[in-house]
Amino acid sequence: MNYRQGRTKLKLELIGMAPFVWLGWLYGRLFPLKQPTSHFLFFPSADIGGAPRNNADIAACISDKKPLVIFSKKPRNNGFLHLFQQKDVRILDLHRKIDNKLFHFVNFFYRGVLAAWINRSENPVVFGGECIFFYKVIPHLRKDIPCVELCHLDTWLGYSIGFIDRISLRICSTLKLKEAILRQYRENNVPTSFYAKVHFIENHTYIPEYREVTNPELEVVFIGRGSPQKRLHIFAAIAARMHKLELPAHFSFVGDVENVLNPADLPFCKFYGKVTDETSLHAIQQASDVLLLTSAFEGLPMVVMEMMAFGKVVVSTAVNAIPDYITHMENGLLIKSIEEDAIVEEGIELLRLLIEQPALKSALGRRSVEIAIQKFGGEVFCREYRKVLLRDR
Repeated sequence: MNYRQGRTKLKLELIGMAPFVWLGWLYGRLFPLKQPTSHFLFFPSADIGGAPRNNADIAACISDKKPLVIFSKKPRNNGFLHLFQQKDVRILDLHRKIDNKLFHFVNFFYRGVLAAWINRSENPVVFGGECIFFYKVIPHLRKDIPCVELCHLDTWLGYSIGFIDRISLRICSTLKLKEAILRQYRENNVPTSFYAKVHFIENHTYIPEYREVTNPELEVVFIGRGSPQKRLHIFAAIAARMHKLELPAHFSFVGDVENVLNPADLPFCKFYGKVTDETSLHAIQQASDVLLLTSAFEGLPMVVMEMMAFGKVVVSTAVNAIPDYITHMENGLLIKSIEEDAIVEEGIELLRLLIEQPALKSALGRRSVEIAIQKFGGEVFCREYRKVLLRDR
């Protein structure tokens, strides 16, 4: 969808839903928020993943403003809900009311309700972290209310371009995504005044004290969701081949991967399942040597940042923003192949290299820690987000 098509589509939608939105607006006026706030944070859910963890970090950075977190999508596991349940951070989970296509008019109604609450707030700021409901609400807000968007992947750009007239600031978590947005603007002849609204802020992660481990076998781990983009069948193929070759490597999975992999087919691998306890997850990360990713596309996964901070070697397909943070033979190893069979072969060769050269493994891990400290520190992260979300600076 181009810019003009997006704007036209939005105008037609606003006309069709108007009666339901007005009804919701009236309800919101009659029944205001019991605990007023000036900061409204729209997120899809609290599922396990890099983006939800990042969203929880943002909420923590401005917890002194007593923000209201609004969830809109049905969760798959809600595994990171505890990260949002912080002092002074309030949660409004609307997914049971608005995430139902059969009763979509209820979704329209709540757009009006939230618009009424936000419009009546003192100096409100609205923030959306890759949340469709955020885009649906902002056309109903007062024009002077700042609306800040966070983007992790370019898969949203074809949709979100229709709303850029109403977005005050677009934050990108990778430089490649910022470049993609500016390129999209040029291709659509978007006025140059919009270019200055596109910013870049690094994500942040916990950085522990560096501690090198010595394992009898190379401990290779996958941490993440079992989504199609992760191409776990390629990871599994690498594990199976290395087991057959009797190479000294052991493979583990952390996350909801049983929906795409059958543990019975990989008896030589360890399946941890979903690990929501942070201490347990950190113990697994610390005990590992390598994070292996065979994804088709990525933003910058939080797990890459985390494993860099632990001084582990990231071996990944060279997709999207990964090469911005992982430099081949400097702080990790990149798989350049495109075809799946070739990815398997190259992945095996790179893991074999780490087995044969433990000094290289150590050097890559140490360099990763140095980069993580420079880029992913929590103090810088909070300072940058408070700059854009707090109007009393």
